[in-house]
Amino acid sequence: MALRTAAIEVMRHAYVPASDFPVGVAGLVDDGRMVIGCNVENASLGITLCAECGMVSSLHATGGGKLVAISCVDATGAPLMPCGRCRQLLWEHGGPDLLVEAVPRPLRMDELLPHAFGWVDMEKVTGPAGGPEVPADLARWRGRGTVFVHPDLSGGATIWTGYWERSSGAPGTGEDKGILEEAPNFPTAAAAVAWGLVRSPRVVVVDAEGGLSWAGEGELPDGIPQRWEETA
Repeated sequence: MALRTAAIEVMRHAYVPASDFPVGVAGLVDDGRMVIGCNVENASLGITLCAECGMVSSLHATGGGKLVAISCVDATGAPLMPCGRCRQLLWEHGGPDLLVEAVPRPLRMDELLPHAFGWVDMEKVTGPAGGPEVPADLARWRGRGTVFVHPDLSGGATIWTGYWERSSGAPGTGEDKGILEEAPNFPTAAAAVAWGLVRSPRVVVVDAEGGLSWAGEGELPDGIPQRWEETA
């Protein structure tokens, strides 16, 4: 009830000349403090700030942390469901376990926003922190070109390496072509393939005899007879 009481109080301070629909929200942070927000409209209408936006700004302005539970209310003081944009904000700053007051029971964020987009999805493209990230100057080519992975020898031991190649640029544009990036050495083919998939969905594994296997997405391209298997 403390959260709802705080949400009702801050709702009275909402600035809503266009809609006359005040909203207040209060959130419990994992360190025990409380943060609040109310909606603030604008004459342009399109850049109206939801109450949750103000609450999240307050969260970071007062020390950061993770939201544990929130109560969002309308003008009557009744629980109000956050809009779609705000559900994304709440997911970002509270995660799937965040509790949102609702009737007849609180709802977890993963109930309000199933299959949410988050940093895990970003890492599938950019690579995890400390992982095989794409260099900033090559980011514009991500998802394009082909990565070739192949074995090599280093100190008498077999290692795996490769390169990311773009066969041609658009005529007259001066776009890069040829080898965009050379891979470092990896102890296994799987590690080299993982490096490649961060860069392009087109990954070809070349074995020691020159045979080709497809480790990329989708159907086998012409000229590549088999799909690569990690255990191979």
